[in-house]
Amino acid sequence: MVNKYIKRIYTIAIFLFLYAPIILLIIFSFNKSKSLSSWDGFSLKWYIELFNDKHIMKSLYYTLLCAVLSSIIATIIGTFAAFGIFNMKKIQRKIILNLNNLPLLNPDIVTGISLMLLFAFLSRYKLRLGFLTMLIAHITFNIPYVILSVLPKLKQMNKDIYLAAMDLGATPFYAFKKIVFPEILPGIITGMLIAFTMSVDDFVISYFTTGNGVSNLSITIYSMTRRGIKPTINALSTILFTVVLSLLLVVNKRSKSIKDLT
Repeated sequence: MVNKYIKRIYTIAIFLFLYAPIILLIIFSFNKSKSLSSWDGFSLKWYIELFNDKHIMKSLYYTLLCAVLSSIIATIIGTFAAFGIFNMKKIQRKIILNLNNLPLLNPDIVTGISLMLLFAFLSRYKLRLGFLTMLIAHITFNIPYVILSVLPKLKQMNKDIYLAAMDLGATPFYAFKKIVFPEILPGIITGMLIAFTMSVDDFVISYFTTGNGVSNLSITIYSMTRRGIKPTINALSTILFTVVLSLLLVVNKRSKSIKDLT
């Protein structure tokens, strides 16, 4: 009984340590004053100023646009890549997976500088640093996460069901649509969510691969640290956290509903 309570207290302490800064940020996003040490009353002032700040709104636009596009494209490429890796021989699969893991283990600064040098080399072919180069960079580092999310679902799938559908007259596309795709869909959604989150969160690689006039939120917030971070960033962070949390709850509920039906 004592051990049970100790485990609960330990678990609660860990979650408090992880989420206390976020809770504090959310609370002070409604603070009337700029202070983070004293509460001067409830106000939506910083939320109103947030939507009136053109610079932050422009950065938010680039952030979300890059995150959505990179996560969709990376998910498509990563899903097909996972199929290819899954159907390889054991030695080939092991080599490709090791190569796939390299971008995950590499420090972001190494990846960022490498991509910057590549884009600098390609600049002679009129590829200038800007939104396109940042998008390509985000797709590049997101693909391995999608592969690692989809591949386990392929390994869990029973191949015999797919082959049985083919024997019963189903076309390869129809068998994929009705049998394979529903089986790997949770992995695809997970990979897309991870890719979206990594893209929104990225700073180092974006910093080295973007150009003048194009910056995401992380670069904008970094530039603010020299002059002092505005309380509007607290409001923006609260909105992003709420949206991501809501999306996660919806996906989990949907996945649970699918499992109940099957």
